[in-house]
Amino acid sequence: MLLSGLFSLRIVDVIDIILFAIMLYEVYNLVKGTAAIRIFIGIIAIYLIWKLVKAFQMQLLTEILGQFISVGFIALIVVFQPEIRQFLLMVGNTRIIKNQRKRFLFWKFKINNPVNLNVGKIVKACQKLAETHTGALIVITQQNELNACVATGQPIDAMITETLLETIFFKNSPLHDGAVVIIGDSIKAARCILPVSNREDLPSGVGLRHRAAVGITEKSDAVAIIVSEERGKISYSFEGRLIRNVTPSELSTFLENLFK
Repeated sequence: MLLSGLFSLRIVDVIDIILFAIMLYEVYNLVKGTAAIRIFIGIIAIYLIWKLVKAFQMQLLTEILGQFISVGFIALIVVFQPEIRQFLLMVGNTRIIKNQRKRFLFWKFKINNPVNLNVGKIVKACQKLAETHTGALIVITQQNELNACVATGQPIDAMITETLLETIFFKNSPLHDGAVVIIGDSIKAARCILPVSNREDLPSGVGLRHRAAVGITEKSDAVAIIVSEERGKISYSFEGRLIRNVTPSELSTFLENLFK
């Protein structure tokens, strides 16, 4: 009787299992490479054990694991707060990179990107800063204008120029410590404070600039460009990924494709 109940699947049950597997895969990709992956795997294991003991009518274990799971969902909201935020940003994101469509599960979105960015001036400024080993952190917004981060800095509201960016990040400048936020084709603010990523999979040699760049791109659709003061190398972060040691040409190609 028990086995017949376990294996009497309807078409709807098969569809339900397939959809669940796809969603599970997407969530796994979201937390892959972070400390949350261990918690995620542990929760899945406990849930599967609970369903198994429930199917075999093991009352004691079913009751204990059921209470753990019912209370555990509240804890999940706290533990996975960064991942839940990134998940919701992914669902609500409708921008396009060049001719590629943004995909999540079965949905694809495509709209024109209204950002008008002078890529050449930013890349040339980064190249000069790298040549002089001057540290820099530049955040370029898209749909999310990062008003909370802008509020922590010094308002600038000036057009982008190579000279202005070099002056801001000059070592003796009072504005060099922190990030510059660019909105559209203007420098909105300097000396802005960014959230720092606590991911464990980042290279051990990266400093606070790189972690701040990853942190802001984990929480928004912005792009963060980092110039290393120690090594004179250019890196950038996008969608929580850190791309290190790029050439000015590679940075220019990426930005032009993104903001075209």
